[in-house]
Amino acid sequence: MSASGQGEPDQGSSSPDEEGLSTWEEPEVTQPSLQDKLHVKVADLVAFLLLKYRNKQPTHQAEMLEIVSKDYRDDFPVILGKASECMRLVFGMDVKEVDPSDHSYILVTVLGLTCDGMLSGEHGMPKTSLLVLLLRLILLGDDCDPEGEVWEALGVMGVYAGKEHIIYGEPRELLTKVWVQEGYLEYRQVPGSSPARYEFLWGPRAHAKTSKLQVLEYLLRVNCRQPGSSLILSEGAVSNEEEGV
Repeated sequence: MSASGQGEPDQGSSSPDEEGLSTWEEPEVTQPSLQDKLHVKVADLVAFLLLKYRNKQPTHQAEMLEIVSKDYRDDFPVILGKASECMRLVFGMDVKEVDPSDHSYILVTVLGLTCDGMLSGEHGMPKTSLLVLLLRLILLGDDCDPEGEVWEALGVMGVYAGKEHIIYGEPRELLTKVWVQEGYLEYRQVPGSSPARYEFLWGPRAHAKTSKLQVLEYLLRVNCRQPGSSLILSEGAVSNEEEGV
């Protein structure tokens, strides 16, 4: 600047670059809240419970504390409660304490709905909650529900025919083949329909295993919860379980 013959800048003034440097501040790093940390611990515990269920193994409180870290011992009842709620809402599994003396737990399907299709698919994710939802749709549809209305209802929760789902696999095959073969659903052509239309009904095994009243009572309890956050949580839990966390 001096070599060009121009005067030096005023002492009191500053260049735009200098102003930028003087006004720039280190961005504040937001620390995760306790709620965020607990959310992560719940997801870790759900992944662990899924792994135990897939391997048909019971678990103990000591093992679960290892998963969530003993630093969270005081928060463990809350973490276990939220993980149990997620297992019930998303996977249709109840976490039951079988021996209070050593705090051992097992996972059982809700309403006694046990069959191979609950674990069908490459990763063996429990699918009981989807079956219960279908039984409810059929029940509210006067004991039969048109296929189109079923897929419309399932689409609200991101389950589409022909599209692989992170938990349920390929839904069309599950609904129209696996659960039909296992007797939980009946899939038939609507009488007199042309072109052919199809509908779902309860299968004989569904009638034998549970009742309409039990299904309605279970879903009433579920509707009192907030499944949205649990569904989001479950996607992370499924990913962790697939990675062997």
